[in-house]
Amino acid sequence: MAGKSYSVLFLCTGNSSRSIMSEALLTVLGRGRFMAYSAGSRPAGVVNPLAIEQIKRFDSSFPVAAMHSKGWLEFGQPDAPHMDFIITVCDSAAGEVCPHWPGHPTTAHWGYPDPAQVSGNDRDKQEAFRQVFLQIKKRVEQFVSLPLEWLEDDSVRREAVRAIAERKL
Repeated sequence: MAGKSYSVLFLCTGNSSRSIMSEALLTVLGRGRFMAYSAGSRPAGVVNPLAIEQIKRFDSSFPVAAMHSKGWLEFGQPDAPHMDFIITVCDSAAGEVCPHWPGHPTTAHWGYPDPAQVSGNDRDKQEAFRQVFLQIKKRVEQFVSLPLEWLEDDSVRREAVRAIAERKL
C-alpha cells in the first residue's frame, strides 16, 4: 500500500458491540488505508456474541478471535499508537471526559442505538444487531470514500467526519 495509513479509535462505554463492529468494518473496508481500534470507558470484558455473528456474516475470514473488550486508557499511554481520529459511537461515551489523546486527533460522534439493550426473543436481538451493523457500515463506507487530500487538511477532515454523522442512515 502506498501513502499514509490513518489510525482510528472507536469509543463506547462497554466496548462489546458498537465499537467492536466499527473496528472490524473499518479494518475490512479501509483496505489497509486505515488502522482501526476500539475501546471503552468501562469495558465489559467480553465481546457480545451477536456482534461477532454480524462480523462473521460480513467477512467470514475476519480474525474475530483476536477481538476483545479493552479500556481506553491503554490508548492514552506514551507507547500507544498515534490516533488520527477518535470517534465515539454511544451517547454515554461521547459525554464522558476522555483521556488526553496525544497529537490532538480529529474527533466526531457517530451515535447508534445500543443493540445489546434490546429485549425480546433471539430473532429480535439478532435483528437489532443487524440494523446497527448496517448503520455503522454506511458511515464507514462514507468515511473510507473521502478523498485523500481531505484527510490531510485538519479543518476539512474535521468537517467531513462530523458531516458523516449528520447524514441520514
